[in-house]
Amino acid sequence: MTLINLGSLPLTARHNSQPAFIYSTEGGAQTITFAELDAQADAVGAALRQQGYQPGERVALLGRNSIAYMAAFLGILRAGLVAVPVSIKFPPAMLDKLLADCDARLVTGEREHLDNLAFSGPTWEFETLNALPPASDFTVFQPQADSLAMLLYTSGSTGMPKGVRLTHASHRWVVETRLAANELTDQRVLIAAPFYHMNALALALLTLASGVTTVLLPQFQVHDYVAAIARYRCTWLTAVPPMIAMMMKQKTLLAQHDLSSVRVVRMGSAPVNEGLFQQIRQIWPRARIINAYGTTEGGPIVFGSHPQGLETPLSSNGYPHPAVSLRLRDEQGASGDHGVLEIKSPALMQGYHQRPDVASPFTADGYYISGDVFYRDEQGFYTFVGRRDDMFVCGGENIYPGEVERLLEQHPDVQQACVVAVPDEIKGSKPVAWVIPREGRFPDPKAIKTWTLQHGPAYLHPRFIWLVEHFPLAGTNKVDRHALRMQAIKLLAEKTTGDAA
Repeated sequence: MTLINLGSLPLTARHNSQPAFIYSTEGGAQTITFAELDAQADAVGAALRQQGYQPGERVALLGRNSIAYMAAFLGILRAGLVAVPVSIKFPPAMLDKLLADCDARLVTGEREHLDNLAFSGPTWEFETLNALPPASDFTVFQPQADSLAMLLYTSGSTGMPKGVRLTHASHRWVVETRLAANELTDQRVLIAAPFYHMNALALALLTLASGVTTVLLPQFQVHDYVAAIARYRCTWLTAVPPMIAMMMKQKTLLAQHDLSSVRVVRMGSAPVNEGLFQQIRQIWPRARIINAYGTTEGGPIVFGSHPQGLETPLSSNGYPHPAVSLRLRDEQGASGDHGVLEIKSPALMQGYHQRPDVASPFTADGYYISGDVFYRDEQGFYTFVGRRDDMFVCGGENIYPGEVERLLEQHPDVQQACVVAVPDEIKGSKPVAWVIPREGRFPDPKAIKTWTLQHGPAYLHPRFIWLVEHFPLAGTNKVDRHALRMQAIKLLAEKTTGDAA
């Protein structure tokens, strides 16, 4: 069977006059049809070929979400080159390291970001792609089973990010499998998460294959996000939980817009607490809420619905997808109902790019070791517990930050919590917490601490709690835990100095 290039659109889409993307900015809206996007992607692919770039060479993309970004991405793949989306949130020195690491031959992006690079190779500004001549007799690259399509760098808060090698075959399988499930039939999708993150990129590929219109924002801003839902009557929202949590706090803003079009709220890349579920239910009582799970290395297809039609528990990520094999391994390597999730599916990465210093994330029999700890209930539903790397020991007790966060978020005054571990001379480490109060609530941190001691195991209670209006977000719109940990350590050191004085 012939493998289809991941950058290709279905035949039905190539002549589709319906909008593929509506790009909404403060300056107005730009629309491109499926047919126009297809032609623009071909023009990019042809230009790359005419410039002499060879299949397998790397082209980096550096910019915010835009139609030009997606046209460039598709064109790079069609030419047989490898697309390397990189985060605009990385500092210039890190970006230069990544471009050297992937051996980028070309960088295409927004001028404001290209100007900050020390990259000595050629650059293409996104705006110039519109002026490329139409492609004539352009033949899309025919990938083989092991042909690389993308190199996505994980957004680690410390150290060198890891380049994840993803093939045409792996993510063509993702698209076709999700397409068969009719996930997006008659939907209008809103994307504000960045294209350099798998959450948004995989969904954009699916919307193009599904022939549905996507409303695209350059980046996430609460007001713009809510306004776009109302203006374009979006039905399918995809986001990481902090984005939705920030939106839920803006009660006045939500009340000013008609948001009744929403039918699906899909959240992934971070745990979803019950309080957030309930707030979403108040705004969209009939919407389907999906607590998704996926990884860049293992793909977005992991869980699905129960084969017997059982309702998925509120906090659960779901039942294993029928095309995916899952197992849980404890610290001793034994299989059971609690442990690190291991995944085997056609979506798995080839491996990490040029990282001999990183232990192989694959088992001898081909499972990807996710590093995420889950437990499985009697009905076979899986629920995320926490990252194995985030676990810390406090006085001999193993603690996952997520356990403390779930406890805190049961408090009636708490909107969202983020727990980090800080050093402790006696216990080794101890949990401290940052808390966003619910709108109109002004809780006392000491009272919250007392509440946690009354409603959970004593070892889980946060030793210090700070109230904030919002959390700092990393480039993928997930909470920047590293920044909060550094701030907690600083505040505790100042407190110790003050007490000593």
